[in-house]
Amino acid sequence: DLGYEVFVFPQETKDSHVLVKAKPEQPLQNFTVCLQSYTDLTRPYSLFSYATKAQDDEILLFKPKPSEYRLYVGGRFVSFHVPESIAESEHVCASWESTTGIVGFWFNGKAWPRKGLQRGYTVGAEATIVLGQKQDAFRDGFDAQQSFVGEISAVYMWNTGISSSEVMAAMHNRPSRAPIFGWGNFPYKIMGEVYLKP
Repeated sequence: DLGYEVFVFPQETKDSHVLVKAKPEQPLQNFTVCLQSYTDLTRPYSLFSYATKAQDDEILLFKPKPSEYRLYVGGRFVSFHVPESIAESEHVCASWESTTGIVGFWFNGKAWPRKGLQRGYTVGAEATIVLGQKQDAFRDGFDAQQSFVGEISAVYMWNTGISSSEVMAAMHNRPSRAPIFGWGNFPYKIMGEVYLKP
């Protein structure tokens, strides 16, 4: 249980990351990912990378610039434009459902207009999940220019969609239903220079 702790990524590197030691047991028809981040980076960076041997951007939460988030599913992405904030903590949740392809996105608890992506797709289960680096190959292919520098916390993943009230619960680390993994039971391994701090 990581409670009120955060992962600190102190500097740009080509290898430091947090490996999440849990993954879905079955392929995903739906998912939701939520996390809190805090950085003053203005270059592109990766927050959450879920790669399979068949597809390195199976699920990817990526920030190419301060005013845009991208959610990738199966190598394709949709963009969400957000207010540009410098050195403010940002909470995001992104959800996807295969039957409609609908993507939901919440920024600091507020729902953005929904978009569509990869209707009918299935997300593979044999995955490696990494925080703070983008996998350009299965558990490999990191690029320092896409590495995260700052703090990440309150990471959750579900194999279902999510409601706005559940987003608020996740923001306060009180999820209303059990995730695949979450901050209250977060199985992880630190690789390289990342620190767990209060």
